[in-house]
Amino acid sequence: MAVQDTAARRLSRMLEGIQRYRAHPYQRSLEDPPILWAEGTTRLLDFRGLREGPSQGSVMLVPSLVNRGYVLDLTAERSLARWLAARGIDVMLVDWGTPGADEEDFTVTDYVARLGRAAGHCAAACGRPVGLLGYCMGGLLTLPLAAGYLGPNPPVDRLILLATPWDFHAERPRQARLLGAMAGGLEPLLQSQGVLPIDALQALFATLDPFLAMKKFDAFARMDPESDRARSFVALEDWLNDGVPLAAPVARECMTRWYGENRPGNGTWRLSGFPVRPRDVGMPTLALVPSGDRIVPPGSALALAEAIPDCRLERPKAGHIGMIVGGRADRTVWEPIRAFLAGRVGAT
Repeated sequence: MAVQDTAARRLSRMLEGIQRYRAHPYQRSLEDPPILWAEGTTRLLDFRGLREGPSQGSVMLVPSLVNRGYVLDLTAERSLARWLAARGIDVMLVDWGTPGADEEDFTVTDYVARLGRAAGHCAAACGRPVGLLGYCMGGLLTLPLAAGYLGPNPPVDRLILLATPWDFHAERPRQARLLGAMAGGLEPLLQSQGVLPIDALQALFATLDPFLAMKKFDAFARMDPESDRARSFVALEDWLNDGVPLAAPVARECMTRWYGENRPGNGTWRLSGFPVRPRDVGMPTLALVPSGDRIVPPGSALALAEAIPDCRLERPKAGHIGMIVGGRADRTVWEPIRAFLAGRVGAT
């Protein structure tokens, strides 16, 4: 009976938190910076107009394909892009957009090739090679560009990996294989719609932490709705609910070849025959692996950092999303990134 009472109270608080979230007045009002380049539904947003002082380095921010890129420009107070620009970094942000008629047939190789063209435009605009920063799946997309996919003299000169998975079987291998096996059951949906819809993606992510919704909305129900903390919660939750579908060929590759077969981790991942090998990354690399990550197990990301020859490792005490927008992100994540881009690795 006591267990039932506890469960009922938690469920009640979760429902209260959901109702408060839906009634909260916050709406994101940040305007996008100018578009430097576009191809299909992909845009390259140019933050150089917000840079303060002389240029201290340059970077192209690459988010995942399954969430909108503005998590890197969430609010005026919680924006990695604007924070870096205010400290002299030339910043450009890839906005993948929703897959259109062309992108519905895209493979991971197609997206990597498009990213290479974007990097070329960044380098041309800055007049020098740029750094690449890949967040989560975005890190997997940037890695080939740093490992020789673009041939000699690439337009990139350093790599930053944030919570980037590599060995998908390093932790929770049974869960990863199960996710890979689910691809077959989703095939009718993928064939009929040409994409993996947002609600299906959210259901898959929910399997990584089944009690997350209860915990976070329970916590929100206890917050002062007018507090900065509550506003930040709503901003982040709005972003999480503003997802984009995943092109069917990409969904198949991610679920089957990455999660199911662990091709990156076992060294068999190829892009149109090109072997993607961390040991071929020939530029300085910074890997940030948050210790509290429940989306990308730390062991998966550490395997990548350990396989890259010239890689500096940082282990911030944060979660997968908290490392980007959390209250300590500017000190534990953003500052090491700035120092690395400015060529002062280890600076304080």
